[in-house]
Amino acid sequence: MRNTYYSFPKNTFYILFSMIGGLIFSISGSPIAWMLGSLIFATLLSSLPTKWIQTQIKKNGIHPYWRQIGQTILGIELGRSFSVSIMDTFEDYFFIIILMVISSIVIAFFSGILLWRFSKINMMTSLFGTTPGGISAMPTIAEEVGANAFVVSIIQTLRILLVVGVIPFVAGTLTTRTVAIDLEGHQGSFSLHSLYITGIIMLGALAGAYLTKIIKMPAPCLVGSMLGAAIVRLVCPVFFRHAGATYWPHELIILAQALIGSSIGSRVNKNMFKGLGKVVVLGLLSSIFLVITMLLCSYLISITTRIPLVTCILAFAPGGVAEMATAALALHADSTFVVAVQSLRLITILLLLPPIFRFLNNRKPI
Repeated sequence: MRNTYYSFPKNTFYILFSMIGGLIFSISGSPIAWMLGSLIFATLLSSLPTKWIQTQIKKNGIHPYWRQIGQTILGIELGRSFSVSIMDTFEDYFFIIILMVISSIVIAFFSGILLWRFSKINMMTSLFGTTPGGISAMPTIAEEVGANAFVVSIIQTLRILLVVGVIPFVAGTLTTRTVAIDLEGHQGSFSLHSLYITGIIMLGALAGAYLTKIIKMPAPCLVGSMLGAAIVRLVCPVFFRHAGATYWPHELIILAQALIGSSIGSRVNKNMFKGLGKVVVLGLLSSIFLVITMLLCSYLISITTRIPLVTCILAFAPGGVAEMATAALALHADSTFVVAVQSLRLITILLLLPPIFRFLNNRKPI
């Protein structure tokens, strides 16, 4: 039977209403205005106890394909702008990057232990909640191992909201360039040749997203489409002899921001926090501590390397891959480097932490 909560028209109306927030923020000149504004407005809408709002979205938000579409658009933008200089950066600062990735995971791990000790939720739920693995990945894995996926979702959502709300503003104060210049510069010229090349890149991106989804790589729509688009550029250099060979209107990036922001905001409602006051407070405090620690570490790395501070902040922030990639594009940071570091941490988390968490959970209490 058709699920009316996932109705295409209803979800579309919800997203359009959420985009009003993006429009307001864009007028004010806020960083990643369309994602942040749509996120805040979607959160406010989903929290309203009206029947109309509740019929526009399901309990766990609008349909996932909206977020996936936004991530794919971002992936293509990142892939078509791919630069091999990212590999040189990784080679030069490989040890520092690995150290930062591990440090963020360790800090999050001890935050989870503290949350477990001072709240009534079990260890597995606490550890999965504080691990910076993303709203999509962590609750799914948590449910598979018996943790409370609902509480994990709340803690993960709080951290993402905090990161998306704070990090872009902090990073935005470090650059004076505007989003409009950046987006126009990446649009390219309209011609049959540019449309042809854009079509080839899109096919490569879709193929990459499909393959990464099959092998269960984290954030397949973003990472896979980025890799697919980047590979097309690398293996077909004859098609890219001049700048602007592709046509990619900046309105698509605005759409991607709005879709991702609306998707995150649609998951939030006031009923999520009933009876979980202490967990919410402790989870928020742990997220604040992790964000501040990563900001300080990013500053130290920036002054000791050639990596710009804005890029460091977005690369090491405990947010999601898509969210930080969006901010990187808007703030002129090295977006491919940001995605690479965020993906590396996510892959490390998904490969190593679940077995460790199971081992700790099976041990007898001290």
